[in-house]
Order: sequence, then structure tokens, then C-alpha cells
Amino acid sequence: MDHTPAPEFPASLDWLNTTEPVRMAQLRGKVCALAFINAGSAWSTQRLNDLAHLHARHGERLNVIAVHVPKFEHERDARRAGRRLRRQKFEFPVAHDADWVAWQQFGIEAWPTVVLIDGDGRIRDRVVGEGPIRELDMRVSELIAGLVPRSRNTRPIELRRGGEPGLPLRFPVGIALSGGYLYVADSNHHRVLECDQGGRVLRQFGSGGPGFIDGPMELAAFNRPHGIAIERDALYIADSGNHAVRRIQLRTGDVDTVLGAGRPGTAQPGVVGDPRAVILDQPRAVALAGGHLYVACAGDNRVWDLDLGQRELSLLAGSGELDVVDGIGELAAFAEPVGLTAVQQVVYVTDAAGSAIRSINVRTRQVQTLVGQGVWEFGRADGERVDARLQQPQALALDPDSPRLWIADSGNDVLRMLRLGGGELATFELPRPLHGPSGLAVADGVVWIADTDAHAVLRLDTRDGTMSHVPIGE
Repeated sequence: MDHTPAPEFPASLDWLNTTEPVRMAQLRGKVCALAFINAGSAWSTQRLNDLAHLHARHGERLNVIAVHVPKFEHERDARRAGRRLRRQKFEFPVAHDADWVAWQQFGIEAWPTVVLIDGDGRIRDRVVGEGPIRELDMRVSELIAGLVPRSRNTRPIELRRGGEPGLPLRFPVGIALSGGYLYVADSNHHRVLECDQGGRVLRQFGSGGPGFIDGPMELAAFNRPHGIAIERDALYIADSGNHAVRRIQLRTGDVDTVLGAGRPGTAQPGVVGDPRAVILDQPRAVALAGGHLYVACAGDNRVWDLDLGQRELSLLAGSGELDVVDGIGELAAFAEPVGLTAVQQVVYVTDAAGSAIRSINVRTRQVQTLVGQGVWEFGRADGERVDARLQQPQALALDPDSPRLWIADSGNDVLRMLRLGGGELATFELPRPLHGPSGLAVADGVVWIADTDAHAVLRLDTRDGTMSHVPIGE
């Protein structure tokens, strides 16, 4: 880099968690990692996790500042962006750049980008993309080694405390139904709940604190569990924060690991000997069909296939590039797959960054786009598939009673329906808006909705349109 002075933060920034706007002068004397991120981006999420780790490692020698830059229209709302970022509980300042002013001022071209600024306020390096934490730490450490001792800043940065209300659920995501029981992934309480359909909690799986521990349900630990799927007496969980797939044996309540080493990376196909040796990258959804477990990894833009009988892992589809491209197997491309549902020989996929719904024929590995035109084509429009638009959908569920998909259109805060066999996309009229819905389950004419940003689960009777709150743990 040319060691040019870092420009001052623009006055248009909305500082989401500080008592006053941060100024460049307050960062002098320390190395600063200035991260330009997007709240909905899997790569940004991982980079923020990396920076949180480095912040703890280097302590007073490193400042971390995150600047959220929206992609989708709904992300321009500072309150929504702040709520999405609070899912991660970061202990450093976060600003919201609604109009891309700081993005342009610093010459940023992609999410995530980390601009490294030395103790004298000069730009020294840029790290673009996800990448290994070791490389980022090496560059940060080199700058820290060159710091010149100076007096402590007289205007320290003060974080504003607060956050989400103390409700029984915190950012619930995955939902599954079986035999009259309702299962909910209570993501930011790091647990999975078994409830009756009236909301009474029967069992809690996971201690309630983040961790990666197998064992009895009261001692086991998850880290931001996301999508869930059930088959007979086993509940499978996309344990996103642990980069793993976990399993609950419902008869005993014991938790074990099916896949995942606890760190991000791209899996390698083959027979699974040691489940903890398999590396995944932010698994967000799981689905089961025909003795196979399908796993959607938002971090590497791939869908994986685990033969549960043979214990063999294979790539179902995805090149790893972030895009919306149809094709066979690794010739296709996904854009952050975060939702799955499967039936017989077809897996349906929610592509969040592509605002798309995709299908995969598991026999031929052919990927087809049902709705969606590309990563920068989004909106809210019903009708024929070529004209229909979604905005950052997060989940989908197959209706067991009719050939249609229910879609949690999170960016638009609505519930959509897609009739299979070439049918149109339509919006189901609800009595009130949703709040970032990210989980769905359907049975007997009822759609169960994880209304994630409202910390609630809702019950929608599609026969009469009534929607009610499910008082889980209340």
C-alpha cells in the first residue's frame, strides 16, 4: 500500500452501538482493523468472528471497527441491520453506511474487506474476502510489532450497552414437527427445544451457553444452531457456529457430532471415519430423504450429500463460486444456500444472496433455478417465474398436502408460495407483517413460522388465515 492517511469517517455514518461517533484520532496509537461487511453475508460473518478472536488475542494493541454496507433494500434500515448484527454479540464499534459513502471513500470493492491502519493513522494493507485467519493475524501482528509507544488516548471509545429484550426465545431459526412435538432451534440461546404444539417446553437440548460438546442433553453445547430436520428418532442440526452437523437421539436426549471439526473450511469427499475430522463452512440447513443427509453450507456455496448407511460424503452440487448458475454438480453455482427441503429424488434450496429458489435432482445432480435471476436481481413481485422476485429468502418447506413450496421471504417480511410444476409465485396475505422470518415447517394445513427478529414462533392456519403466537417457554 502507499501509506496514505486514512480519511475521516463520514458524518453520514450511523453508529449502532457507541455513545458518540468514532473519530480517526481516537484510533491513533493502536493498529486498527476496519472491516467493511454485510450483515447477511456468510463470508462477512466468518470474517467478523475472526476479528473478534484477534481482538481478544491482541487486546489493547488492536482496535476493530466494523462498517455495515447494505446490499438489499431492507438492509438500509439501521435498526434491522443492527438487529442482524446483534446475533453475533460483537464487542467492538459497528457503524451503518446506508448510502455507501464510507465504502466509496475507502475505495472498497467487495464484502468483506479489512483495511489495516497503523498507529499513525496510515492505510497499510487490505485483506479482501474470507481467507484463513492465520494470514490476517500475520498481517496484524506485523503492524503491531511496529507500534511506537505513546500516551493513552484521552477519549476512549465507549460502547452503548443494551440489545435484545430478555424473552424466552432469542433469534429462533430452525423448526421441525414430529408426532405432535414441535422442535425449535433457539439460536442465540445456543439450544434446541422440544415443545408440545401449545408451546410448553418438554426438554432442552444444550446447556444454553455456546460450545462444542457432545454428551447428555443437559451437558451438551451448541453454537448458534440453525436449520433442523427430523427422521424417526433422530433430530439433525446445522450447528452453524461450530461449522458442524450435530444429532440428537430423541429417545435418550444424547447429542453427538455427525460432521464437523469446529473450524471453517471446504469438506473433502470420501468415507467418514472420524466425524470431527470433516471440515464444513457454516452449515445453515439440513434435509433428509432416502437414507441421505443433505447439508447446505453458506460459507462455501455448496450442497453436500452424506449417505447415512455407507457413511460416505460426496459433493451434490456447487462450484464454490458465489453466483446463480444452473448446471450439473460442480458446474452449478449457489449464492449462500441457507435453506433445504427434500422429497424423493429432489432437493429444494433457498439461495439467500441470490434471492433464488433452486432444485437439485439427486440422481443426475442437475441444478435448476425455479425463481431468481442473479445475485443483484431482487425485489417483491408475484407472478410467472421469469418476472417473480424475492429478497434474501431464508427458508422453505414443502407442503405435504399439495405440490407447493412455502418460502420465508425474509427481506420482504412476507410468506410466499410457489406452485411446483411450473406454477407461479404468490404472496400469502397475513394479518400482520413478519420480522425476518428464517424457519418454516408445514403439517395438516398449518404453517409454523420462526419469526426470527421478533424472537417468536407463529402458527398460521392456512384454511382460515388466522395467525397466532405460540407461547414457548412463557
